[in-house]
Amino acid sequence: MGDPVVMRDVVVIGGGCYGTFYAGQLAKARERGKAHFRRVVVVDRDPACRARAELGEARDRAFVVREWGDYLGELLGGAASASTTGSEDYIVPSPLMPHLMFQWLMARARERWPGRAIDAAPVPGAPGTPYDRTGADRTRFVSFADWICPTHCIEPAVCPAIGSARTWEMGDAIRGLTERLRVAGEPVHGPALFVCRHHVFGVGTFAVDAVLAGDAVVRAAGASGSAAAVLVGTISSCHGALNLLTIGAVDDGRGR
Repeated sequence: MGDPVVMRDVVVIGGGCYGTFYAGQLAKARERGKAHFRRVVVVDRDPACRARAELGEARDRAFVVREWGDYLGELLGGAASASTTGSEDYIVPSPLMPHLMFQWLMARARERWPGRAIDAAPVPGAPGTPYDRTGADRTRFVSFADWICPTHCIEPAVCPAIGSARTWEMGDAIRGLTERLRVAGEPVHGPALFVCRHHVFGVGTFAVDAVLAGDAVVRAAGASGSAAAVLVGTISSCHGALNLLTIGAVDDGRGR
């Protein structure tokens, strides 16, 4: 009920059921004076995706037919090359997408240090969440919910699934895990967290600047030339996708 949310471009990842809902809610928020933005960009590889069919083009809505990772690589690479931050662009992730932000950080690290081994390693340790599974690509999916969450839940202070106060916060759990972790006897850097919060009308986002800040964490971790590891997470208050980015040591100075 406060001041309108101010953004610039809002990038919605996916034009399926979730992306259609998010883009539609953003349009409603703007119509009712609760959000100001330049445009919503819906990214999907299907030119006839559901969002385009149901919502259509508009003055403040565009559709990009590309793979998600390719588009985000261009968007974030351009933002990283800019001389200043504070772009006020936001990303709306899909609950079912791959860990795209980690993939971008790993690609950036390989560009930055072509002579060093950059890889994704299994995330060790126990964050203490009831749900904890590791995918085939080594992404660790964690959640404080051991129930089916309501669709488009905004994670309020009172959890609608159990009807009582939400006593957990994923960011605190991941920061605590990072403090406890050691890889080859050395502390793990980070965490680099991209925290998706409810922004307006049921739409959760994180800022492009947060991704660039995560890239700065990776750059600082590898700056000494020694082997390093960085815990990377895209999270909300209740759920998260985690990866461990490993950076090999400089070999005769070639990787610096």
